[in-house]
Amino acid sequence: MDWTPTLDDRSGPVYQRIVDALNADIASGRLRRGQQLPTHRALAKRLALDLTTVTRAYAEARQRGLTEARVGQGTFVAESMSLRHAGAGAPEFDLSMNLPPQPLEADLEGRLARGIAALEREAGFAAFLNYREPAGSQEERDVAATWLGRRIPSAHGDRIVISPGTQNAILNFLMTQIGPGGVVLTEALTYPGLKAAAAYAGVRVIGVATDAAGILPDALVAAARELGARAAYLTPAIHNPTTVTMPPARRREVAEVLRAHDLKLFEDDAYGALAPEAVPLATLIPERTYLAASLSKCIAPGLRISLLLTPSRSAAAAMGHALRASVQMPVALMVALVTRWLHDGSADAIIAAIRSEAAARQKLAALALSGHRYAAHPNGHHIWVELPPGWSRPEFAAHVQRQGLVVVTSEAFAAGDASPPHAIRVALGAARSRAEVARALDILSVALKSPAASARVV
Repeated sequence: MDWTPTLDDRSGPVYQRIVDALNADIASGRLRRGQQLPTHRALAKRLALDLTTVTRAYAEARQRGLTEARVGQGTFVAESMSLRHAGAGAPEFDLSMNLPPQPLEADLEGRLARGIAALEREAGFAAFLNYREPAGSQEERDVAATWLGRRIPSAHGDRIVISPGTQNAILNFLMTQIGPGGVVLTEALTYPGLKAAAAYAGVRVIGVATDAAGILPDALVAAARELGARAAYLTPAIHNPTTVTMPPARRREVAEVLRAHDLKLFEDDAYGALAPEAVPLATLIPERTYLAASLSKCIAPGLRISLLLTPSRSAAAAMGHALRASVQMPVALMVALVTRWLHDGSADAIIAAIRSEAAARQKLAALALSGHRYAAHPNGHHIWVELPPGWSRPEFAAHVQRQGLVVVTSEAFAAGDASPPHAIRVALGAARSRAEVARALDILSVALKSPAASARVV
């Protein structure tokens, strides 16, 4: 609580100078996450300022996500820089969207500001305001290949398409590699975005049985033979929603099935950077794999950048043509910024901080949900919680929402006619701070111990 900001070297209104000093001290490490700040009155006295000036500064800092107020305790440096945009009547904890946490250690806003400023100094913004190559320049794709090459040695810039998010890459893959009336095989529970893209492209999504190691090779063989499928969509690392990471032996079996039945693979590597020990399927069957390494789950979704590694130069060209036809090109300024981060190590530093924060939140879940049945990955952003008997999925979701917590039930992930399990997904990364994670998990834990409304005695 002994923090005293330096204001003399800053310009602007005094309250804004306090906020700027706070932001700088957090970024430099002078202030640590969760550290308590002086009271409004104490800081006003220390700086010889009017109390209203400090109160205004603290309000602005909280609005910017730099601080958080704890009832009866005071003001603390925030555990995350994420802003809350909840309107009146919105739930207190919306853990329905699978987002990466944004710990202060990642310094994402600072890196963003410094990176864009550097691009302006070196090239000027005008360079990024015209039409560019739809899949990224050769230099940008080579940098992406070097970064991916640490996990996929065969990665080469000529086979990479820099896509405006994996969703666009999925749609283009379905339309160019399968087409209307075709079939794509996937896990029995799958990413809802695949289902949305397939519906638009006129492609049938068929769910294939899984176990604790991922998709079952025998079931994949049977589905491929019966349906004449041409492609599969799989998430082998930190599967959404089950959290399963396919072990090496299963990966080899699945790769052999895909090769033997001439199935093309779209490998969604959205979470691969959080589980770097998991070897992508693209290393086993590069000749038939389209791997999308999105930055949405390991850095931030608003960047809208996904690195699509294709089987060949001709495949990359085809996907580049599809990208041009659908969205023309990714945002050039964001591509340049991400390329800079991949090259100078900033991306790795951000990912390391996010992975560390995700691990800390998983430890909170392990404490809060001890005795409950759920699945998780140590570095994952979400958990997959089995509901107790008596509760229906909609009833449980409605019950916790009345307590201020929003989750997603398994129906959202069911592929084709697959019957969804009695479970919910809880996205720990969507909370602003660990304190919010803990409070949300308290709500969930109490609900899991409570009898269903239909079973209560009135």
